[in-house]
Amino acid sequence: MSEYQLTAVGHIQSPYKQKFAIPRQPRLVPEAKAKLVFSSDFNREEFVRGLDEFSHIWLLFRFHETADKGYSAMVRPPRLGGNERKGVFATRATFRPNAIGMSAVKLEGIEYKNGQLSLLLSGIDLLDGTPILDIKPYLPYSDAMTDATAGFADTRPETDMSVEFSEEALAFIEKQTEQPELKAFISNVLKQDPRPAYKKQRDSEQSYGMTLYDFNIRWHVQDNHNTVTSIEKC
Repeated sequence: MSEYQLTAVGHIQSPYKQKFAIPRQPRLVPEAKAKLVFSSDFNREEFVRGLDEFSHIWLLFRFHETADKGYSAMVRPPRLGGNERKGVFATRATFRPNAIGMSAVKLEGIEYKNGQLSLLLSGIDLLDGTPILDIKPYLPYSDAMTDATAGFADTRPETDMSVEFSEEALAFIEKQTEQPELKAFISNVLKQDPRPAYKKQRDSEQSYGMTLYDFNIRWHVQDNHNTVTSIEKC
C-alpha cells in the first residue's frame, strides 16, 4: 500500500469549539464566520495572489478529532435517522480511510495583518483548529452540476424547528456590539436541529448546551420548539 505525507497549509479559527452543533454541510449557516490562518511555510501573499477574484473556495481538510479512531466501511448517516447503513464512500461521514473532508465556503476577504496572512470565510462547517490541506477556487461552470442527483441527500434538509430567546438571553445579545449577527447565528444553528438522530426520534423534552465563539449557550427543546434560556461568556 502506498503512503503519502501531507502538510497542513494552515488551520481554521472557527466559532465551533466542539463537534456538537456544527452544521452537517457548509453554507447552511451563512452567519458562521471563520478565519483560515496560514502556517509559517505558506505565510506569503504569493500563495493567494489572484484568489480574491473568486467568491467561493474549496477547502480540503483533515478530520483531526476522529482521525485516530480509524475508519468504517459502513456508517449510519444522520440524514437517514441513524437507522440505515451506507458505505462510507456513499456519505460524507468523518470515519474515512484518510480522514479527509472538503467544504465549499464563501471567501469574504484576504487579510494580511501584523505579518500574518489569513482568509476570511463564511458559511463554515469546520471545528476550531481544523488543519487545512489545500485550497482551490470554486468554478461555477465546472463545479455546479445542475443535472446531478444525490440519492438519499437529494434536497436540502428541511426543518420546522422554531427558535425563541428568553429575556435574559436577549439582554445579553444586545450587549454584544462586536457580534451583530449573534442572534441570527444562534437561531440558524438551532434550526438545523443539532441533536443526535435518536434524540429527535424520541421527541423528548430536554435541555442542551453548546459553545459558540466564547459563549456558553443553553437551550430547551420541546417538540419542535427551541427556547434559548441563557448565554454567558466562557
